[in-house]
Amino acid sequence: MTSLRDAAMNSKAWPFEEARAVLKRFGGKDPKKGHALFETGYGPSGLPHIGTFGEVARTTMIRRAFEIICDIPTRLICFSDDVDGMRKVPENVPQQEMLKANLQRPLTSVPDPFGEYESFGAHNNAMLRRFLDTFGFEYEFISATDFYKSGRFDDTLKLAAERYEQIMEIMLASLREERQQTYSCFLPIHPETGRVLYVPMKHVDKANHTITFDDEDGREWTLPVTGGHVKLQWKPDFGARWAALDVDFEMYGKDHSTNTPIYDGICEVLGGRKPNHFTYELFLDEHGQKISKSKGNGLTIDEWLTYAASESLSYFMYQKPKTAKRLWWDVIPRAVDEYHQQLKAFPDQTVEQQVSNPVFHIHDGKPPESKMVVSFGMLLNLASVAGAKDAKGLWGFIRRYAPEASPETHPDLDAAAGYAVRYFADKIAPTRVFRLPSDTERAAMEDLVARLKAWDGGLDDEALQSMVFAVGKEHGFEPLRDWFKALYEVLLGASDGPRFGGFIALYGVEETVALIEKALAGGLVSG
Repeated sequence: MTSLRDAAMNSKAWPFEEARAVLKRFGGKDPKKGHALFETGYGPSGLPHIGTFGEVARTTMIRRAFEIICDIPTRLICFSDDVDGMRKVPENVPQQEMLKANLQRPLTSVPDPFGEYESFGAHNNAMLRRFLDTFGFEYEFISATDFYKSGRFDDTLKLAAERYEQIMEIMLASLREERQQTYSCFLPIHPETGRVLYVPMKHVDKANHTITFDDEDGREWTLPVTGGHVKLQWKPDFGARWAALDVDFEMYGKDHSTNTPIYDGICEVLGGRKPNHFTYELFLDEHGQKISKSKGNGLTIDEWLTYAASESLSYFMYQKPKTAKRLWWDVIPRAVDEYHQQLKAFPDQTVEQQVSNPVFHIHDGKPPESKMVVSFGMLLNLASVAGAKDAKGLWGFIRRYAPEASPETHPDLDAAAGYAVRYFADKIAPTRVFRLPSDTERAAMEDLVARLKAWDGGLDDEALQSMVFAVGKEHGFEPLRDWFKALYEVLLGASDGPRFGGFIALYGVEETVALIEKALAGGLVSG
């Protein structure tokens, strides 16, 4: 029998592929620092969005995969670049005028517009940490403000002053000529205004590790590069952080990919070894545009969790990380159902199949049992005809279909029923458009009603599906999908729907007869 480690070492699942690459980095030896360091970076310029969750979740999947294939300890650092100057005011937060008055100040020096924390950066960091903790991520949090001010970054910053020309050579090659004239990798923080200054350097003192510059008013200043008086531009900061922390792995979005040679080069100039990278594709909103923290487009973490459990979000993040994906309301039901399909398959799989199953990576190799005896898609359709206001309103139907199920024994199904009612009310009900059947469709539906009234086959969804299938065939529907599409549009007000036999089994034969008769009488269109 194949061992878990052997299966993992040969798995084509992307977390194991990345984990093996990190292991190869060490060349069969334990790292000098005694552990493998995974990092994820965060720019707290706006409220955390769902892409941030994806980055931490995916990095955690690779970290856990690494722990399976070897015995080297691991750490995960979540680094917040909160010394970054606030360049624009996010559109989705209060006190816009106050924030405008604080533009260009480090985020941890900007007052919190929500009035809850000592700064806007601290607020956004707290939002990030709250959500990381909610999902049970194991991580160490580092604030760039603390990193710069505490002295932990000082040795690397001194080296940056000593190797200023080499860093500038890398940076200037990537800039337009106009930008080259004023660019410096060092950004002084003005001693009086507290603003991050984008000014050229007059002198960089390699021996004393200071910089000299003129501020916007033409006054000359000299500041040490250490102790939080200066920050690095964000691209040099990326590479310098890798060198200072000795990072082994970091993933980031495709929008960073062209900067990878810059990050790597600066890391190496500052005495570090460039980490392994993983570039993921971006999430898109309903219009195919990149989601943005500052715009607040796309779904938020809380919005997803209003309509589905967190595991479905993890499943969505696992799927094809190198393919751009729409992150909009309509992806939630499919993610829920596919997640539970994988959970149900897991116990009967070989170890080789299990390590390639998404739920293995979502649940650190120990996925729970799925109790979803009714799919989320089916619950949505049940909600559409049952008039239920909460999960309790669906349980009468569920119990008849699955007598062994109850909210106590099937908590995931109970939660899904509540999510389905909410999702239907908010996202489906407002968009439904019912229509009357054509003459051919009416004849077929009348035939279906007659057969259902005579039905004595119980609630066997396969038998019911075969009967519905036969009706469509006998009434000349070609392709047969047109028959099912007609049922959905006339009865559910949508062009797509569930396996109709399963729907009848869940909703009930008599209830389905009443629904069809109401639709044929025009009651759904007028209602």
